[in-house]
Amino acid sequence: MLDPRIKAIEHRLSQVNNIIAVSSGKGGVGKSVIASILALILAKKGYKVGLIDLDFTSPSTHLILGVKELFPEEKEGIVPPTFENIKIMSIIYFSKDKTLSLRGQDFSDSFLEILAITKWGKLDYLILDMPPGINDATLDVIRYIRKVKFIIVTTSSILSLATAKKLIDALNILKIGIIGIIENMKSEHTHSVKDKLDKLETEFLGETSFDPELEKCFGNTQMLLKTKMAVEMEEIVNKILNVKVYE
Repeated sequence: MLDPRIKAIEHRLSQVNNIIAVSSGKGGVGKSVIASILALILAKKGYKVGLIDLDFTSPSTHLILGVKELFPEEKEGIVPPTFENIKIMSIIYFSKDKTLSLRGQDFSDSFLEILAITKWGKLDYLILDMPPGINDATLDVIRYIRKVKFIIVTTSSILSLATAKKLIDALNILKIGIIGIIENMKSEHTHSVKDKLDKLETEFLGETSFDPELEKCFGNTQMLLKTKMAVEMEEIVNKILNVKVYE
């Protein structure tokens, strides 16, 4: 029997033009920061933007952006609150910052539920902040969100690159569009991911520098947008807007 939530998701996303999943092979590479700043920059450029934190066990976009005391409204579904011209949805609205240990069917049910009830309306871009790795979230996004395309975040570390390659290989096998790869936390002492792209077989979108002061800007979007990372991300966003990805 067809789950009615699947048709509801299609309806909820029918007015969303572009859906971008920001993912990584492993944790600790700054994926959520990239997703948050990507949403901020797109909104600053005048696009209608949504951001959903799908890392149910460790949601962090609300901390990075400084979203406080905002809650969805119930109106024939759930209308996400708007912050800095971004419609934001997160499990924290329901879990109240308590840890959720979800896997398998429990995760899929929570995933389907939150997407089925969220009323995004018209959006140019919906950004999905994914949990790291190839997991239930990744597989469910691929299965239930047909027009999703991925941005992969990595550092130059051997472990990060190895897991990023596995994720890229899996997406290629499943014929899922990959916009490209971003190297985060680049320093003058590390080699460039761009040099290894022949093996990764994907577009290099650019790199963002390691910034020891970045965390001090969390919770303040004005300060965050003035960081070196955000300046570098703006160049990457301009490239993302022009990348053509196969259907």
